[in-house]
Amino acid sequence: MAVLLSPRPAVVAAARRAGARIVVVAPDPSVSSDREGAERRVRTDWRDHRGLVDAVGRMAEVRHGRAAVFGFDAAAALAAARANEELGLSGTPTAAVTALMDKAALRARSNALHPARPVSFARCGRAATLAFVATLIGYPCVVKPRAGADGEGVRLLRDETEAQAAALHYPEVTDLLVEEYLEGPELAVEALSREGRHRILGWARRRTGPGLAATGHELPVAMAPRTAEAVRSLVRGVLDLAGHRDGPSHTEVILTRRGPCLVEAHARPGGEEFGRLLRLAHGTDVLGLALAAGLGLPDPVRSPRAAHAGLRYVDFPAGRRLDGVHPGIAAARAVPGVVRVQLEIPPGATVRRAPTGALHHAYVLATARTPAALAGTLDRATGLLGQAPPARRIPQPKGGPA
Repeated sequence: MAVLLSPRPAVVAAARRAGARIVVVAPDPSVSSDREGAERRVRTDWRDHRGLVDAVGRMAEVRHGRAAVFGFDAAAALAAARANEELGLSGTPTAAVTALMDKAALRARSNALHPARPVSFARCGRAATLAFVATLIGYPCVVKPRAGADGEGVRLLRDETEAQAAALHYPEVTDLLVEEYLEGPELAVEALSREGRHRILGWARRRTGPGLAATGHELPVAMAPRTAEAVRSLVRGVLDLAGHRDGPSHTEVILTRRGPCLVEAHARPGGEEFGRLLRLAHGTDVLGLALAAGLGLPDPVRSPRAAHAGLRYVDFPAGRRLDGVHPGIAAARAVPGVVRVQLEIPPGATVRRAPTGALHHAYVLATARTPAALAGTLDRATGLLGQAPPARRIPQPKGGPA
């Protein structure tokens, strides 16, 4: 039985593909979870560890070890690990989740994998000293919260002026990691671990815009066999150093001129849209595989592959009202090759803030026969989705000016 913490419908659907019985635990379980196939709902705030353990521990499947708790975002992954350990269920160890969350400790450990040229880094405990610490590392450099998630608070600093401006966005007493900027193509790598053996499920090229924000992902990725093996070795080494023996992981890697270097790693899969991309392109059901492995079930059936697949994010300016977005969505969906257009903000709502980190307003998923055709499809669809709605004509009184 899969006990899912506030799952999105895609997670519930993946549990069904894995052949699992499903229980949804959430403060207010959504109707969509029922529609996707959840057979039981538990109304509790899973962020309260004792409340979660008490609520889940009463289930017969849990008492007999025929269940596991799953969480597929940063907070839920940690809560699931703690619950599984206390209840004696299988899953990712809590120590491994926290080890991967601590970016400074993980950087220090991962530097042991390439001692000849370690990545320079330093911690910063006060925002007022950020510019000084950044100067010690050298520009350009990257600053991020030591225990952040989903790209929140990550900034590229090109000079002292940018460092001083960035300091204003962090609390005065803080816990930041400042590290050298790694230049080169970036990969997002999905893996699944079982009893200490790490299976690389797939990777995609991560595209970024100004300030390191992701603009999308594309695959397949053309790499020399030696480089591909070095990426696999780095990912497995990082997971070993963190004590990650069971469960999914998502690792970001830069292919620098001196070889692959770690950006960061997480004890959970990548975002839902990234999982859809890998399933479409590789036929790899990351969520389904993770759920099946955690419950001891057979792997879900592999789906057909596409030649080339890509994901492109779309973000709207703060203050834009999305009451005229429907024609753009319909037009984007009609572009040949487009598989999915997903709006993450309710239609009709007003965009309150610019996107942060890995959280975007919308995305387009598409396939094509060639990389050039894929780029053209994504450009056209995202342009249609992101365009502003036509201005409404204000009726004029009869006899007034034209």
